[in-house]
Amino acid sequence: MLIGLIGKPNCGKSTFFKASTLANVEIGNRPFVTIAPNHGIGYVKIECIDKEFKVQCNPRTGFCINHQRFVPVQLLDVAGLVPGAHKGKGLGNQFLDDLRQADVFVHIVDLSGKTDAEGKPAENYDVTKDVIFLEEELDLWFLGLLEKVWRPFARKTEAEKMPLHEAIVKQFSGLKINENQVKETILKSGLNPEKVSSWNTENLLYFAKILRKISKPMLIAANKCDTTMAKENLQKLKNKFPDLIIIPCSAEAELALREASKDGIIDYIPGENHFEIKRELNEKQKKALEFMQKNILDVYGNTGVQEILNYSVFDLLKYIAVFPAGVSKLADSKGNILPDCFLLPESSSALDFAYTVHTDLGKNFIKAINAKTKLVIGKDYKLKHRDAIEIIT
Repeated sequence: MLIGLIGKPNCGKSTFFKASTLANVEIGNRPFVTIAPNHGIGYVKIECIDKEFKVQCNPRTGFCINHQRFVPVQLLDVAGLVPGAHKGKGLGNQFLDDLRQADVFVHIVDLSGKTDAEGKPAENYDVTKDVIFLEEELDLWFLGLLEKVWRPFARKTEAEKMPLHEAIVKQFSGLKINENQVKETILKSGLNPEKVSSWNTENLLYFAKILRKISKPMLIAANKCDTTMAKENLQKLKNKFPDLIIIPCSAEAELALREASKDGIIDYIPGENHFEIKRELNEKQKKALEFMQKNILDVYGNTGVQEILNYSVFDLLKYIAVFPAGVSKLADSKGNILPDCFLLPESSSALDFAYTVHTDLGKNFIKAINAKTKLVIGKDYKLKHRDAIEIIT
């Protein structure tokens, strides 16, 4: 699973990436600080099941704080996109190509209104324009990929009487598009799948828009929510785009809190609305922490960064977290308790889970046991969020 961070230059993408991963990336107040894409590991947060078993887990990957389990996910931070990116402006083709493997997009929007569409200094910039131009660029990117091969593709599809959804999946496998997504797109478009050679550019653009929204769901991370114009601009976004998911955030505050926690200055659990000071602070540190508590945590409930990662995975992609767990033994061979937690699509079965843990478990599957209820379950059992499952082979 890959979360792609997108947006114009100088909107805070790299700060969001660093806050999520604590990776060492360059951050600067100028356009195109990021050129090569940054790959890193962020974490989604769930309530760990260890408390229900009255134990303390020892994660092999990720970590657990006060029974809050942080499960790793991949993040990708690409260079800023500008109007005309689909035509190569600002090296846009390269950056769009980097996004092919992303499962979900997080569009970072600068709420301050102090940067224009190209990330250059501005005053009272209309932030709604950022959403409009970026969605247009993504749609035109998809359209371009379709148009490149459409005529011979359409003729071949009709001549061989190949179902359209199969043909599109085969042609555009590099975009991680599956059959169900294409079938849903065809249905929603209302276009005739048996007469694709008659589709014009307008039809193709309409189809590309729907396919993009279905195959690459997106939310808006309304960044720099503590700036002067932030509340006004946040309301503008909500009024202009009532159907979009818009979550206010301060990537800069989240980064500061995580780094302070890492340095032992405070106790802070990502996604929480408070922190605990652990040692004496200088005046500058006091003022910074007071500002974040008063203007961000007290106002919005959290910095928004963890909420955005969680929403991307659990709400947009509709994944669930499942733990391998023995009924009589919660530890692995090395004594680590509940060392693993896997993220799977919500429709996954017990057999799907077995294959996810290890191919041999799937091949030799006999039955599974729900470690919480102690009930035997079959291979077709539909998993639930935070299930604890033992596979019997």
